[in-house]
Amino acid sequence: MNKENLLPQNDIHRRIIHLDMDAFYASVETRRHPEYKDKALVVGQDPRKNHGHGVVATCNYVARKYGVHSAMAGIQAVRLVPKDKLVFVPPDFKTYRSVSAQIHSFMHDITDRVESVALDEAYLDVTHNKLGEESTVKLALNLQKRIRTEVGLNSSFGVSYNKFLAKMGSEYAKPFGRTVILPSEAKQFLGIQKIEKFPGIGPKTQEQLHEMDVYTGADLQKVDVIVLLKKFKKMGYILAQHARGIDLSPVVTDSEVNRKSIGIERTYEPAIFSQDEALSKIRAYCDYLEKELKKRNFRASTIVLKIRNNDFETATKRRKLSKPSDDHLDFYEVARELFESTHGFLEDGIRLLGVTATDFKKENYQAINLFDY
Repeated sequence: MNKENLLPQNDIHRRIIHLDMDAFYASVETRRHPEYKDKALVVGQDPRKNHGHGVVATCNYVARKYGVHSAMAGIQAVRLVPKDKLVFVPPDFKTYRSVSAQIHSFMHDITDRVESVALDEAYLDVTHNKLGEESTVKLALNLQKRIRTEVGLNSSFGVSYNKFLAKMGSEYAKPFGRTVILPSEAKQFLGIQKIEKFPGIGPKTQEQLHEMDVYTGADLQKVDVIVLLKKFKKMGYILAQHARGIDLSPVVTDSEVNRKSIGIERTYEPAIFSQDEALSKIRAYCDYLEKELKKRNFRASTIVLKIRNNDFETATKRRKLSKPSDDHLDFYEVARELFESTHGFLEDGIRLLGVTATDFKKENYQAINLFDY
């Protein structure tokens, strides 16, 4: 069997922008304090005034040249940067959120398919955009220019046909970067990247890949899909896809992320008196929920059953899953138990049945169920 057949077919028809603000918090502070422009500016509590305590939230590029980075202990930054160059500024999240909202409004002028990753980072699906602009690069350039002109901050962007590559692109040429990765160039571009540059590959996985003599995207492309599946399970499947420029995950809008539930219910006339028929309807609902959740890369933690009889008596029962899931079988098992715990509804005739999934958790990978190995 061709191992490549285990992977989903690539989709190169979308147009995705990943926008990432350059040293966002630090840049907002520099805009407010121009006198700090040439200083090593660190956003965080000054450990010299806080009994040695404090962590670097972020820092500007001057500080990064000295080796300072996010999540570093503040006292370490004091040791790395000359005293006359170092400036600590406490974080002001109210201002950061306000500036972020302004930048996001620019994005929504282009498309409502905006997925916020953080205050300073977002994906835009501009396949169909409000401006009717065919050139994704032009949209990205205009957005970058508008942020610079109207907000006074620099950003970087990546443009490609999926989220993974767009993210790789925005990181490739920071600061004030502009990277376009075409379908014909994707595999070659990935081939020259160090594994450490691949989003989602943490230190432990990096170490395991190095033990397999995998140091670059090109090395990863040479590893059989089955080998990656056996070694890393679901993560291995994602690695195999990403090495080949495949990422089918959709841009999930902020409104979808904040959506509290996904459900389906139907009214029946004549009423249902058969348990087999009722359970068949519930199973179909659970299939629907699985499809809707997987579209959004969501997993649900709670299943809710709604049932109404001919006398219009209504019961709503809910139960938490043992762990978040997007599998219709998990949903059906819980929904069936909830149904069986109701009494008198079936005898009186069921006029309405509904199943809802709620308490969402967003996932960054696709679930797979290929075979046992």
